[in-house]
Amino acid sequence: MFTGIIEAQGHIGALIPSNGDVTLRIQSADLDFADVRLGDSIAVNGVCLTVTELAGGDTFSADVSGETLALTSLRQLKAGSRVNLEKAMTPSTRMGGHLVSGHVDGLGKVVSLTPDARSVRIDIEAPAELARYIAKKGSITVDGISLTVNEVDGRVFSLNIIPHTQDVTTIQDWKAGTPVNLEVDIIARYLERLLLGERAAEPGSGGITMAMLAEHGFVK
Repeated sequence: MFTGIIEAQGHIGALIPSNGDVTLRIQSADLDFADVRLGDSIAVNGVCLTVTELAGGDTFSADVSGETLALTSLRQLKAGSRVNLEKAMTPSTRMGGHLVSGHVDGLGKVVSLTPDARSVRIDIEAPAELARYIAKKGSITVDGISLTVNEVDGRVFSLNIIPHTQDVTTIQDWKAGTPVNLEVDIIARYLERLLLGERAAEPGSGGITMAMLAEHGFVK
């Protein structure tokens, strides 16, 4: 589990193809590796990866499956690409963000970036199947960053990014069209499942539908 508070930035030192998978070699002079061990989890742009090798005190390697490449923006990375890094939380970690699993729900796309005083307003389009989990003033993880949703309009949600967050994350590299990893609030996922009640045990139960909400009096 993670908090979505980025600890450091790193860069891709190498991408090594291997039978359809890829090994990422990631270097960071700013991440504290003192307590990192083989098998530990590190979120890379919001994707939970397992440390398979440590080298030189500032470099680690992680294997990325073909499925993860297909479902996340990691496939867009190349040597030199900047990435957001966060080590897995511990019982004593400050919960400055929100609970993040590191399991990406889908790919979003940056629609626009608009200066707003010293901040920047960023509009992101989410996949249609994730729109129901995104709520005004709710939490969402974008490329591993815990952020608050300012507004929602259909599939597009807006964020207000302060200068500090821009400076310490890869947001400074975003532009219109940039693909970003999205992880919705885990609580929203569990609430949806709980609302299904006994139907959750039925094959093909799927998620919440308007018909199901109407049946239980949530909508008219």
